[in-house]
Amino acid sequence: MKEFYMQLALNEAWKYQFLTYPNPAVGCVILDKNGKILAIKAHEKAGLAHAELNAIADALKKIRPEILLPKDANALHDFICKNHQNIFKGAIAFVTLEPCSHQGKTPPCAKLFSELGFKKIFISVKDENDIAKGGADFLRNQGIEIEFGILEKEGKDLLKPFLKWQKGQFKLFKLALSMNGSTLGKIVSNKLSRTYAHKIRSIIDLLVIGGNTIRIDKPTLDARLCQGKAPDLCILSHKKLENFDHNIPLFQIPNRKIYTKIPEKAKFLMYEGGENFLKSLKNEIDLFLIFQSSILNNQKNVTISLNLKPLYKNFLGNDTYGIYESE
Repeated sequence: MKEFYMQLALNEAWKYQFLTYPNPAVGCVILDKNGKILAIKAHEKAGLAHAELNAIADALKKIRPEILLPKDANALHDFICKNHQNIFKGAIAFVTLEPCSHQGKTPPCAKLFSELGFKKIFISVKDENDIAKGGADFLRNQGIEIEFGILEKEGKDLLKPFLKWQKGQFKLFKLALSMNGSTLGKIVSNKLSRTYAHKIRSIIDLLVIGGNTIRIDKPTLDARLCQGKAPDLCILSHKKLENFDHNIPLFQIPNRKIYTKIPEKAKFLMYEGGENFLKSLKNEIDLFLIFQSSILNNQKNVTISLNLKPLYKNFLGNDTYGIYESE
């Protein structure tokens, strides 16, 4: 059964994969002392509550719907510590990554588990980060049982983007396909899929595109669907930047930086484009984000030799999407 609950935590974390940059994606499941699920939550965005605090807050709100919880993570942590009324005494948590033990922008999750009287914490992956690690040792010293390695391989898969952008550049290729496998057409995926892509655009360091995308689609490449910040761009093209039509909307975004070479300081890069762009880059991409709509069209299908292994698949309305790595 412990694998079942950990899988729930992993699935929830994958829903926010990439959106937590520069933090890792993390999920948490809380059970009461009788084994009833109280909450399934994830870390949703850097600077906001970690998965553990999110789950505990959600559980508390379900048990005591009359209370008003603070939105700020530090204030929420303090409020729960003062108002939990031993609701979580003997509770169990399943967390995809070892709870942090340090005070950063948000409070330490290990301390919260201790304050609330949790009985046992199941953890998928040990945190090797020099700043955040040590939560399990702290909890053991407080008399809380710890068990590592639940679905460890799956937990490590979840952490792949985080570990990559911590050490260097992480490269994600986003591709939208019709049901029959065509990238052609100005709008291929539905609004939910495009909104998710815009959310990623709003937090990345750099959006990388090819010259053909500019010439054919004349795009804006902003994050308007989530009211987010438009990303800086890198245009990979044999054509000089000054030779593009600067009336194309992407050039009209205020304060946008546009590069012709990828700067070393950029850690999270998302590539967007079609078949030819993918063919030229496929061997240097870390993960692939592929949307597939439920619409068939009469456009040419993608023909490319690429073996992909799915790490996660889900639905966004009638679209399906998956996060893949190359085998």
